[in-house]
Amino acid sequence: MKKYIALLLMICLYQLSFAQNNKDVPYLTKSLSNESIKNVEATTSGGSISVTSVSAAQSKVEVFIWPANRNKNATISKEEIQKKLDEDYDLTVSVSNNKLSAIAKPKHRNMDWDKGLTISFKIYVTENVSTELTTSGGSIHLTGLSGTQDFTTSGGSLHAERLKGNIRGRTSGGSIHVKDCSEEVDLSTSGGSIEADNCTGKIKLTTSGGSLQLSNLNGTIDATTSGGSVRGQLIKGELEAHTSGGNIDLQKLSCSLETSTSGGNIDVQIAELGKFVKISNSGGSVDVELPNKGLDLKVKGSKIKTNNFANFSGSIEDDEIDGKLNGGGIPVTIRASSGRVNLVLK
Repeated sequence: MKKYIALLLMICLYQLSFAQNNKDVPYLTKSLSNESIKNVEATTSGGSISVTSVSAAQSKVEVFIWPANRNKNATISKEEIQKKLDEDYDLTVSVSNNKLSAIAKPKHRNMDWDKGLTISFKIYVTENVSTELTTSGGSIHLTGLSGTQDFTTSGGSLHAERLKGNIRGRTSGGSIHVKDCSEEVDLSTSGGSIEADNCTGKIKLTTSGGSLQLSNLNGTIDATTSGGSVRGQLIKGELEAHTSGGNIDLQKLSCSLETSTSGGNIDVQIAELGKFVKISNSGGSVDVELPNKGLDLKVKGSKIKTNNFANFSGSIEDDEIDGKLNGGGIPVTIRASSGRVNLVLK
């Protein structure tokens, strides 16, 4: 009987230890079902942050803690975590004046991070909530919120889905994924790629070193990369898309367009013209397909190939076109400093 009890105690201790190292098991859960949360502030040094909309009855915040060294075989009990928290961290989860504060900060500047803790927050609140989120090393996920969202990470990715309102996100080294968002979107990364799908409104996307993937956007869109390619399709409204060193591939557009690259090729297909078309390439070729409508054309390239120019007035040279097509109308400017231009009218 004693051996049985001892064995049972060992199993319980093992399960407790295992639970504290399972990232799916929260160290702490605080219900928010009796609170009216309007604002969320969350800060952590090394973990991730997520904020998701739920019903008021499901509102809560979960705190996840595990060793910062990410050793999968490491074991740490809840008591050991509490001891490290007391010695090295200030952890606060509180509500005041309809504001949730979830803050995890180190007490010492010169911490040994290999022996520290990773502290993450999963926050579940009602839809109409504004956030201010900061983490130094983890990712940030926002889902289903309406309000003002301001979020920053120094090393992780950003994920924004089904957001409505003023959305501003920054990461120094991760990728950005934005989907089903509307109104004002301003997202920037210093080193990752950006994917944007099914968003509307005023949209600004900036990366210093990654590619841009744009799909099903409608509004005023400003997308810029310093070193990657730009790919897009099914875009309405007004699009500015620029890269300093990659290819540009834009298909099935129904928008005004300004696009440029300094080092790649450009391939553009416009199904429905907007107010203008401006295309510039300093180092590669340009392929453009446009509707055969009234156009004011100014085209330059090392060699120009065209079709359907029966109703044209103006000058056509091997390297330059300047004139009106079908009586004139939408201004179209195409510049290829050292590459060819292939202009197809359909």
